[in-house]
Amino acid sequence: MSKLDSIRAAESKLLLQTYDRNAILFVRGEGVHLIDENGTRYLDLLSGIGVNALGYAHPALEATIAKQSKALIHTSNLFFHEGQAELAERLTSRTGMDRVFFSNSGTEAWEGALKLARAHAGLLRSEGKTIGTKFLALEQSFHGRTFGSVSTTWKAKYREPFAPTLSGVEFVKFNNVADLRAKFSNEVCAILVECIQGEGGVRPLSHEFLAEARALASSTGALLIADEIQSGMGRTGKWTAYQHYGIKPDVTTLAKQLAGGIPLGAILCTEEAARAIHAGMHGTTFGGGPLACAAAITVIDTIESEGLLANAAIVGEYFIHQLQQLATEHTSIIDVRGKGLMLAAELNSAELAKHVVAEMLKRHIVINCTSDTVLRFLPPYILQKVHVDQAIQALDEILTNYSPAALTNSSVEEGAHRG
Repeated sequence: MSKLDSIRAAESKLLLQTYDRNAILFVRGEGVHLIDENGTRYLDLLSGIGVNALGYAHPALEATIAKQSKALIHTSNLFFHEGQAELAERLTSRTGMDRVFFSNSGTEAWEGALKLARAHAGLLRSEGKTIGTKFLALEQSFHGRTFGSVSTTWKAKYREPFAPTLSGVEFVKFNNVADLRAKFSNEVCAILVECIQGEGGVRPLSHEFLAEARALASSTGALLIADEIQSGMGRTGKWTAYQHYGIKPDVTTLAKQLAGGIPLGAILCTEEAARAIHAGMHGTTFGGGPLACAAAITVIDTIESEGLLANAAIVGEYFIHQLQQLATEHTSIIDVRGKGLMLAAELNSAELAKHVVAEMLKRHIVINCTSDTVLRFLPPYILQKVHVDQAIQALDEILTNYSPAALTNSSVEEGAHRG
């Protein structure tokens, strides 16, 4: 039995069966490549679902983790350590926010943001203002797997198994300003958006929609909360996606790329939003620990010292242009969209999208499919044009050779063989 087979057998007996894993055992990485147990190199255009901003084995991040692990890995938030204020200064100065709370993950950051919105509304009511507790979220949204996060996530498959979910959530049609206006009232404590929806298919908000959300929230004191967990930390060529719009939310959340693979999330907010929180109202055991903060500081400094914001913008522009060119040659690509190194090519069938992901993996290129028909690309920020060319050539070959009938027959034969 191979090492991979042994691990698969053990997982089938011991783990909750929540993941449909690919039959590959990765053991290390270098730059933009993952390397499996046999030494085969894979071009990683997914970066751990948007996490590994600096790629793999980046010397600056490795050195920081080694150094900090020898000094202090964890201390509770009952005491000070050197990293939190330094990291908070870097984040606030780059995002236009005032204050930070550190969590362990993106979904925990989102939970905290929801709590902050409810607390802020309560504060406003105590000051004599009329404001309710309702959340407006968007169709196709995805905000995480914890209870509040899944309650504000659109797709029924994420919510219905855990019903009844959090009450007081209403969904607005994506980019539909009229629907937003119709559903907004002083009963709303927060409007929840992703400036570029990630799991929902890499769908950018229109400037008109975000501007209207900002204006409506400001009119009553409700908070505009931007989920930047997937789109933030430089992925789009700016530190946050909302900076492309010139529109500032009251609260934003970060995670994924923040600490380069060490779990860390963050809630960033304005002074006005922060008024609602006082000692003891919220907390975390692990969030903002010394190791994670040191790693995040290095990620930010390296992004700047190596010009990776510009690289994400330049290589991302080249990538989307090449995808658009591919779309002129293959009618099966019905849309290309995204910003920086957060890109998508939407195909005309779920069967084809699944086939392309599998065929790319056979060619040692890692991507994934979201919203059934959308090929998603979230590569490390160190990606170069030569890597884009490799991916485009592979996609071109796969789409050129695709035959639905042959694929259907192959699937039938494979099922019969398994039977």
